[in-house]
Amino acid sequence: MSNNIITLTATNGETIQFINETKAQGGMKDVMFSPQRDYVVAFFREKADAATRERLEQITGLYRERIFNQEGGEYLKKLYCWPTAVVEYNGKLGVVSPFYRDCFFFEYGSRNNDMLGIKGKDKDGKWFASASNRNKFLDPRELGDWMTHLKICIMLARAVRRMHMAGLSHSDLGYKNCLIDPTSGQACLIDIDGLVVPGKHPPSVVGTPDFIAPEVVATAHLPKDDPQRKLPSRTTDLHALAVLIYMYLLYRHPLRGDKIHDPGDSQRDEELSMGSQALFIEHPSDPSNRIKIDQCKPSELPWKDTQKIPYTVCGAYIAELFRRAFIDGLHNPAARPTADEWEHALVKTVDLLQPCANPQCEQKWYAFDNKVKPACPFCGTPHTGSLPVLNLYSAAPNGSYRPDNHRIMVFSGQSLFKWHANSNIFPNERLKPEDARRVGYFVQHNGDWYLVNENLPEMHDVVNKTPIAIGDKIKLADGVQVLLQKGQGGRLLMVQMAGG
Repeated sequence: MSNNIITLTATNGETIQFINETKAQGGMKDVMFSPQRDYVVAFFREKADAATRERLEQITGLYRERIFNQEGGEYLKKLYCWPTAVVEYNGKLGVVSPFYRDCFFFEYGSRNNDMLGIKGKDKDGKWFASASNRNKFLDPRELGDWMTHLKICIMLARAVRRMHMAGLSHSDLGYKNCLIDPTSGQACLIDIDGLVVPGKHPPSVVGTPDFIAPEVVATAHLPKDDPQRKLPSRTTDLHALAVLIYMYLLYRHPLRGDKIHDPGDSQRDEELSMGSQALFIEHPSDPSNRIKIDQCKPSELPWKDTQKIPYTVCGAYIAELFRRAFIDGLHNPAARPTADEWEHALVKTVDLLQPCANPQCEQKWYAFDNKVKPACPFCGTPHTGSLPVLNLYSAAPNGSYRPDNHRIMVFSGQSLFKWHANSNIFPNERLKPEDARRVGYFVQHNGDWYLVNENLPEMHDVVNKTPIAIGDKIKLADGVQVLLQKGQGGRLLMVQMAGG
């Protein structure tokens, strides 16, 4: 075996070793493993040109440092398999990338004792984004639940946001280029070597069919240098990101309805339905691309029934961004929500989650939707008993409090964190370790709800003008107001009781 190990010096001076045996193949590259399996070397099959080399050296050098060598850099390493070096062997260029983490390989694989033989293979997102694949093929222990899927979407939005902040775009976002682990809520972007670098030659890939922005599909027939031709960019990434989030939360595609554009030519029909004529399957005023339920397979239901599980089940914050992505922004790229907006909406949606009372419910969690009598939209189980809804207000400079359009749903054992008490703190890669610890929690006792103060020295009952010391609790009832923290960014909770 040792005579099959090739040792090279990368362009950054590092010594790189790999076993000269193709272990995997992508669309453009052949992948070799390092002897310790701690990194891989992926060689491009096409002969390298100077522009490609320069672009790859910027991705592995300047841009890599810009992202990882600053606050939150260690955390971000989990969100990407970012290439670390460029090598050349036998006239071919290669990139060195870290090996995927263990959580991104199937532990159980498919049903019936892994009938498809995917145990140990990497978790391509496609398995988890369609109701049919989930219901028919995957071992239920691989599926995760709605909360872990929400966390996956937060990771994806965060990874795209940080890339866009650095001036880069991915160009080929889609389920084959993002690994996910629904059991733990992790996600990781791969194929980073295809990034679009500002001022360097445009991307050679146009994207993956389900995720290509309509303007790219509609102009794909034009020559590359035609000014009307739309190439992958930040705004095309934002279309792909919205599609990914929709698919990971609703297990269906937002544009693949049953409208036929060209009955005589399936290729042309596809170009129109994903390009110039693309139409949201849940468009409020144009129902012509609705999914026909009578044509769905049992394994696709109830997810493909948009009457039963409309996009609004994702909660108010996400629903608003789906409207902007697939109604306002579908053919108007500038109107698409940014990755930063997605990240904020998704993080706020975690605070809307309620556990489903049905132990058999596959999704286990759902977003509270402001209904007087809440019920799980996935299995129909109603919520029983009272439910405190906490509306957050932030201190304004003039001493008043303004609504934050952010609410927390309470369940027993639910935690309160620093970012709930202070609107200037946000749980992303810059979160300090001391701010990640919980500062309070909620508990139900004899039918009543309480907030227990664990670490908020300024917590205060506003109505009764009394402090709530660390270790004390306050009963949650209609009209109760709790000041969590004083000063700029400090937050006030107002309690509203729902259910009955």
